[in-house]
Amino acid sequence: MPIIEHGFLALSEAEWGLAVRNAALIAPLARRDVVGRRAAADAAAQLGVSVRQVYVLVERFRRGSGNVTDLLPGQSDGGRGSGRLVKSVEDVVQDLIRTRYLKRQKLSLAALHRDIVQVCFVKGLAAPSRSTVARRIAALHPVGVTRRREGTDAARRLQAAGGSPPAVNAPLEQVQIDHTVIDLIVVDEHDRQPVGRPYLTVAIDVFSRCLVGMVLTLEPPSAVSVGLCLTHACCDKRPWLESHGIEANWPMSGKPRQLYVDNAAEFKSESLKRGCEQHAIKLAYRPLGRPHYGGIVERVIGTAMTMIHELPGTTFSNTAQRGSYNAEKMASLTLRELERWLVLAVAGYHGSVHSGVHQTPATRWSEGIAAAPTAPSVVTNSTAFLVDFLPVIRRTLTRTGFVIDHVHYFANALKPWIARRDQLGKFIIRRDPRDISRVWVLDPEGHHYIEVPYRIMSHPAVTLWEHRQALERLRRDGRADVDERDLFRMISLRREIAQSAQKTTRKTRRENERRGHLAAAAAVPTALEPPESPSATTEADRTGVVPFEEIEEW
Repeated sequence: MPIIEHGFLALSEAEWGLAVRNAALIAPLARRDVVGRRAAADAAAQLGVSVRQVYVLVERFRRGSGNVTDLLPGQSDGGRGSGRLVKSVEDVVQDLIRTRYLKRQKLSLAALHRDIVQVCFVKGLAAPSRSTVARRIAALHPVGVTRRREGTDAARRLQAAGGSPPAVNAPLEQVQIDHTVIDLIVVDEHDRQPVGRPYLTVAIDVFSRCLVGMVLTLEPPSAVSVGLCLTHACCDKRPWLESHGIEANWPMSGKPRQLYVDNAAEFKSESLKRGCEQHAIKLAYRPLGRPHYGGIVERVIGTAMTMIHELPGTTFSNTAQRGSYNAEKMASLTLRELERWLVLAVAGYHGSVHSGVHQTPATRWSEGIAAAPTAPSVVTNSTAFLVDFLPVIRRTLTRTGFVIDHVHYFANALKPWIARRDQLGKFIIRRDPRDISRVWVLDPEGHHYIEVPYRIMSHPAVTLWEHRQALERLRRDGRADVDERDLFRMISLRREIAQSAQKTTRKTRRENERRGHLAAAAAVPTALEPPESPSATTEADRTGVVPFEEIEEW
């Protein structure tokens, strides 16, 4: 078989050196799916050419054999097997491919060719054939074409996976957490009218594929959702199951050694980072551009959504699947009923053989726990644990306690600190957005949290969402100085209006349902002792005071 000579032996040292230098800069760019403007500009500056010429060299390298000779000076893109068009026609073809073909409208090749013929006719140019246009499209990078025409998700199947996630060899060695909006419309408890789609946050043990934690809310995913799900995962679930009247076996509990999450904002909150550090939970993030690293939790969520599509009121995954099905009319499950259904579905899932581990998740969990040198660390005080993951606020102490967003908080336990408040600086305070009727204040020595309720005990428990809505309304009414009594009066008025409405809208029903799910927090000791830190003792460990931002949004 003859070996084709590319002519590089006849080149001068200078010409060959230029080709080698070009290849060293262009080859890494050609291997990328998308060459950004900044990267092209950097390469252009080093090569001493224009940015447009860099893109020409990249395309030449991609179309060629991937060798240095593809970038030899004087190389042509034309020749046998390639159409040769005059520059003006080539410019028309390339411009319309970019502005018409590479769009989400997904113009067909026939329609694109018609547009090219029309533009060439207007400009008095000889129009290229359809096959010539087809060859220009075929020469484009397939990943880039798919991304421009169908979106990033569709392009992922054309890309290399880019490595494999690290192996996991024991229960709770790695737990993945993620959120989803459920493909189901729920109804309110009172009138059984639709209130919309709830959100689900789940925690999956990667080793066993067991679902170790779950939270169902009407609020969008937040740092609080993550803290609640992690609390559910770390605590014994028997009291929770009994309080919800659910007869099911769910023994999977314990602190994970690593919490594996994506790069969403709620997973980068200060409260989550500090809480994980406090409890020796390593917080790890998926590498950017490698969604398959979080595939385990996403597959479990996908399985759950498939099952939910069998329930009345499902919205399915898209409009094509839903067809003429009226989800709102068929909706019949309340949030609590959906939660009970999910728990029973989890029990069934744990008892079914999983294709990934070739046994039931429950069996793999039991075998893994039996083989582990120590038992899982199960949290006994769920409230104390959750407090470590609640949003953080910093406030100074006054003679009347603390003032947070126009609401006063006071407890007798604060009295010893009031006399020396000028020397204590700002206190670290935790607040549960689901129920702001109390906050937890870290003592100056950093040893324990003190529960501090409203100073005016007659105020009702409200959510932070209700509080902000009332505050916004007062400010729209021109109240520059908001009085606490006016604030709660506005909250009560809004509640009365919502409850007495003759024709309840979905938004109002959702407000009522949110209020009906205020945290039913268990009785908490006056002082919550934080768990012992596993790391070496530092000054921050001795004082318990770590620098925080002024306030952390949830």
